[in-house]
This record gives sequence, C-alpha cells and structure tokens, in this order.
Amino acid sequence: MRPLTEDETKVVFEKLANYIGRNIANLINRADEPYCFRIQKDRVYYVSENIARYAVCVARHNLMSLGTCIGKFTKTGKFRLHITALELLAQNAKLKVWIKQNGEMPFLYGNHVLKAHVGRMSEDVPEHTGVIVYSMNDHPLGFGVTAKSTVETRRAEPTAIITFRQGDVGEYLRDEDTLFA
Repeated sequence: MRPLTEDETKVVFEKLANYIGRNIANLINRADEPYCFRIQKDRVYYVSENIARYAVCVARHNLMSLGTCIGKFTKTGKFRLHITALELLAQNAKLKVWIKQNGEMPFLYGNHVLKAHVGRMSEDVPEHTGVIVYSMNDHPLGFGVTAKSTVETRRAEPTAIITFRQGDVGEYLRDEDTLFA
C-alpha cells in the first residue's frame, strides 16, 4: 500500500470531479478525522489516516483491502470507479437523476436509464456529465453519465437513453466473483 503519485492523483480527482465537482474537498478535509487515498494492486482506497498508519505493519501480499475501494486503474492507465464508491459519491453529489419504480429493475439489471423511467432530474444538467441515480425514495442505486442535457431530455421521446449506466448496486450480485478479487 502506498500513496498515489501526482499523475495518479490527477486522474482519480478528474474522475471524481465529474460526479461530485468541487465537493472533492469534503472528502479530504473532513471535520471528524483526516482521510487519504492509498493504492494497493491497482485499486484505489479511501481510508482514514489512522488506519492507513496501522496498515503499514501488514505485509503487502497479506493486505487484501483497506477502507473503501473507490476504483481501480486499468492496464492502460485509465481509472474506473467501482460501485463500492457509491456511498461517497451520493453524499457529495451535485447532479442527480431519480428514476421511477418501473425503471429501477431494468437499471439494476445493467441497462441504461430511459426517458420513460426518469421521475425527476436536477436542473441544468449538461450533456456527458456524471450523475448519481436515485430511486424516488432517495436511495442511491448507481451512477452514470448523461446522454442528453436537461433541456434535450424534455423534448426526447420515451425510448431515448438519458443516462448511460456506469455502475449500479446490482453489480454486487452480478460480479461478486470479480468485484473484490
């Protein structure tokens, strides 16, 4: 386990900024205790600094996980968010999409969000921006990237894709073999 390099930190923060904007400062400058980002086997973890100090005593090959896994680096150097980061994203989200009850199951099975399933949407959402997908009961279901802006969404037909799915809580069941390996 080691701290992120400057280039890795830039890539991770750019990805997080797409979903939570300037609220990244809330992740690091917490009132309760300081948190940091650490990397272990291409996976990035969000962990308390106190726990990170204790983990130094554990051998690298014995350390499986530490804190909250927010994503991993691919072999090409790109960063992919994991569904395990949903709680952090939902707490600091600036743009949201709420889907109706009839759209929850298709989304949780890995499909994109259609206009017919959108119950509400944040105002002035630009195209190709990260959003958090909620149920109408305000439970975070996943995250994705908008295919259309709010204005275009109002004029779109019911079968048009509004949000491209990037991650959903159904991944805990669909990908349970590879999610933490």
